[in-house]
Amino acid sequence: MSISRTKPGALALVGSGEYLSQMDETDRFLLDTLGGPAAARVVVIPTASALELGMPERWNNMGVDHFRALGAQVSPVMLLTRDDAQDERVLADLRGADLYYFSGGNPEHVIETLRDTPAWQIIRAGYAAGAVLAGCSAGAMMLGGYTLSVRAVMRGQPPRWLLGFGVAPGIVLLPHFDRVADFAGAEMFRAILAAAPPDTTLVGVDEDTALVHTPNGAERRWQVFGRQTVSVFDREGGRAIYRAGDAVALGPL
Repeated sequence: MSISRTKPGALALVGSGEYLSQMDETDRFLLDTLGGPAAARVVVIPTASALELGMPERWNNMGVDHFRALGAQVSPVMLLTRDDAQDERVLADLRGADLYYFSGGNPEHVIETLRDTPAWQIIRAGYAAGAVLAGCSAGAMMLGGYTLSVRAVMRGQPPRWLLGFGVAPGIVLLPHFDRVADFAGAEMFRAILAAAPPDTTLVGVDEDTALVHTPNGAERRWQVFGRQTVSVFDREGGRAIYRAGDAVALGPL
C-alpha cells in the first residue's frame, strides 16, 4: 500500500558504494519513504559513466540486481548522450518513476549531458512531486549548487567550478571523502576550501556513506547513513564530523 507523498521526495547524496550490499540499509530507507519496495518503480541511470567503455552496462546491471533483491520494480535507462536526453523512448522510461538513481563516473559529463534537456526536466519535476532522487559520487556531485572540476584537480590546476543542478543549492559535495588526501593532498584541499563559491558549504561524504534529506514529521532534515562519516566545513576550515544516525546541521533546501 502506497503512502501519501511529501513534496519534494527524499534526496540521497552517496559517497560511493552504489548497488552494493553495504548500501542496502540506505536504499531500503529510501524505498520506505515511498511506501515500501512494492510501491516503488526505480530507474537506474548511468549517464556519468558514459565515457567509460562497458561501464554504463555494468552499472545498470548491478542496479537492476540490487533493487530487485530489495523487492522493487527496476528499469535500466541508457541515457548517455544529449540525444538520448531528448529521445522519446528514454523520456517514456523516465516518466512516472518513483526513484531516480544516478551512478558514478564523470560529474562534468553528466551535467553537460543533462542540462536544459527534457530528460532532466522530467526527473526534476518527478522529484518535486515526491519521487526520490539519489546520486552516487559524480551522480551526487551534480546535484549541488556547484560541482568541482575533477579533471582540473587531477591535472594539478587551481580549483574550477561548474554550475550544478542546484537540487541542494547550498552544498558543494566531495564524495569518496576519506580518500581525498590520496588524490588531492592537503595543499590542494586547502585551495579547494578557499575557492569554494560564495554561499556554499563544502561537504565531504565518505565511501559507503550517504547524506540523506528526508521528511521528519512536519520538518525535513539531513541525516547520515552508512559505515563512515560526513564532514561539514566552515570557511575557516573548521570541520564538524557526523556519523550514522546523526542529524546534520545544514540549511533547508
